[in-house]
Amino acid sequence: MSVSFDFKQLSERERYKLMIGTIIPRPIALVTTVDENGRINAAPFSFFNCLSADPPILAIGVENNADMSFKDTGHNIRMTEVFTVNIVSFAIAEAMHVCGARYPRGVDELKEAGLTAMPGEKVASPFIAEAPAAFECKRHVTLELGRSRQIVMGEIVYAHYRDGVVDPERLHVDPAAVDAIARLGGDTCATIRDRFEMLTPKH
Repeated sequence: MSVSFDFKQLSERERYKLMIGTIIPRPIALVTTVDENGRINAAPFSFFNCLSADPPILAIGVENNADMSFKDTGHNIRMTEVFTVNIVSFAIAEAMHVCGARYPRGVDELKEAGLTAMPGEKVASPFIAEAPAAFECKRHVTLELGRSRQIVMGEIVYAHYRDGVVDPERLHVDPAAVDAIARLGGDTCATIRDRFEMLTPKH
């Protein structure tokens, strides 16, 4: 016996619960942006992943406010065309959670969370010194999904890694050094510390 759902018959909240509980684990992007006045904003997104290496594209799903106005991240990317994706490690998980709280526009979430903003190399948005890795991005394209959400695709133009995370010769990234966390359903998160190898089939 199986359980099935017609998504056309479900509410937005019901679809959301099924999707976030099933499509797991989802990596977390702690996205830093600046507004047109240079004020820093930081917000976490678990609707996030990489899509392409050539060109190097990643994507974040940015929700609008209930009145359909843009939240700070969406507004800032529209105004500046840039953003930075910081990977969330277990060490900065609580700080990420602080950044996810609702603050008035203009409040620097990184200061509230005790994180260090470092100036971007190629873009105006900063990267986070404590993050194991960060990708500076220029907006590639934005898809409007109805009025409630945008999918922002960014082209990676520069990458930062904390010492010991990547071998600069082999470009091998140490997953233990990244120690990334991921979202599951509800408020549950997970680490990547339990791993196994499964070789890709050779054709």
